Amino acid sequence: MDFLSAISQGSEVKNQSAINNKNDNTNNGEDFFSVLKDTIDEVNKEQENAEVAAASIATGSVKDLHQAAIAIDKAEINMKLMLEVRNKALNAYKDILKTPV
Repeated sequence: MDFLSAISQGSEVKNQSAINNKNDNTNNGEDFFSVLKDTIDEVNKEQENAEVAAASIATGSVKDLHQAAIAIDKAEINMKLMLEVRNKALNAYKDILKTPV
């Protein structure tokens, strides 16, 4: 096998894998939406857990102060992460709008 045939054979493999990836990615819109929805639901659950933990600290009915503090910190970190993802998505959208057609 000479050099040119090896290159052409390699490009055929790359092209075929790109076609396969394109076919595999046709449902990614739904997958992205479900991942985003699941993530938002998880952040919401963490916020609810933090509210319960804060209420139990305020009423004095907390059994494990460390677990309550961890729940509150977890909710705070998850919310900060969600806000950063939102900010990055908005910045990307604004950049796309600025591009000339």
